[in-house]
Amino acid sequence: MKPVLQVALDFLNLNRALKVAGAAVAGGADWLEAGTPLIKSEGLECIRALKEKFSHLPIVADLKIMDVGRMEAEAAFKAGAEIVSVLGVASSSTIKECTRAAKNYGGKVMIDLMNVSSPLDRAKAVEKMGVDYIGMHLSVDDQMVGKDPLVLLHEIAGGVNLPIAVAGGINSETAAQVINAGASIIIVGGAICKARDPQKATVIIKEAIREKRIVKTDLFRRVNGEEVAAIFFRVSTANISDAMHREGGVKGLLRVNPGRRMVGKALTVRTYPGDWAKPVEVIDRAEKGQIIVIDAGGVAPAVWGELATHSALKKGLGGVVIYGGVRDVEEIKKLNFPVYAKVIIPNAGEPKGFGEVEIPVQIGEKRVYSGDWIIGDDDGLMVVPQKEAVEIANRAMDVLERENRIREEIKQGGTLSSVVELLRWEKK
Repeated sequence: MKPVLQVALDFLNLNRALKVAGAAVAGGADWLEAGTPLIKSEGLECIRALKEKFSHLPIVADLKIMDVGRMEAEAAFKAGAEIVSVLGVASSSTIKECTRAAKNYGGKVMIDLMNVSSPLDRAKAVEKMGVDYIGMHLSVDDQMVGKDPLVLLHEIAGGVNLPIAVAGGINSETAAQVINAGASIIIVGGAICKARDPQKATVIIKEAIREKRIVKTDLFRRVNGEEVAAIFFRVSTANISDAMHREGGVKGLLRVNPGRRMVGKALTVRTYPGDWAKPVEVIDRAEKGQIIVIDAGGVAPAVWGELATHSALKKGLGGVVIYGGVRDVEEIKKLNFPVYAKVIIPNAGEPKGFGEVEIPVQIGEKRVYSGDWIIGDDDGLMVVPQKEAVEIANRAMDVLERENRIREEIKQGGTLSSVVELLRWEKK
């Protein structure tokens, strides 16, 4: 089978989906998919609209059928779909009903093996039931925690005689790898639908598929633990907050160096107000890029100043967060070192040595542990738990990419309210 580029239109609003679909078709898309969110939001009218506007292309209805196979499959075929998706975890009787409906209406069935415990065994079983395509689908939520769709593909490539479709964060860097691994249908969603120029993005991915070459991209990639820092440097604290379901930032801290970003892992210190011994001593044990997070009770006197900043710079630290006092701010500004503090005050206390290092600290309302990620910019300061860092970094990047697309639609003559159909989506 000649390689096929299937564009997954995973939108909530039909108007946005149709605009991107038009651009993708102009760029060479082979199949158009009415994504699951689009079908749930707009109903089967989205399939009718796609078929009316792009009658020369196959339309895939990503219904993810789990039950009442005949009813749902027939409805999609009647609306204009050529292909319907059925979950591999559905019962065999449901899958057989879908294949019977497909034969009756001249359609085809794609089995989605997402979350199937034994993908190869299930693929062989559904092949005998008469399905037309096998879909290896890594869910968006699994992409966010750093999983790789190629791992799934290698499990079944060569094990069945049906064309294999692959979905799960495919972009211009990975499309050729997927083809080389045995896939025939490349399903691309975000790398086209979130692109500033969907037509250009489609052209690039089509070329990558046709020429089987890697085309580098700095967007639409999901990272593992090694690349988390680079993502946090790129996204804003607002992006991170959105990724964490509107999680609040650290409240009430002053930025000593506005415009200076701060990204790094926390090294925590608890000390008595004004006692700067432990905050200064911990600099010597800190690793490059770490951010010292000091809990001094949120009050004066100062536990940090210019000389401590010089030491931190010498060690290559990423910044300091002080739930307490800082002084020498004019000098610290000249040194261009990222500092957030609760109080700016001229007087320091005495270095008596009270306190502890690398223990949980309380920074306002936030509990911070050593190893948590600290991200600061002019909007404020966000704390990302270490265990959630990969997922939150990827979700924040997804937020940034979606905003890039919305921004382009606004530039093309819309407004934020009209582009996202805000009034329609107000909570009733």
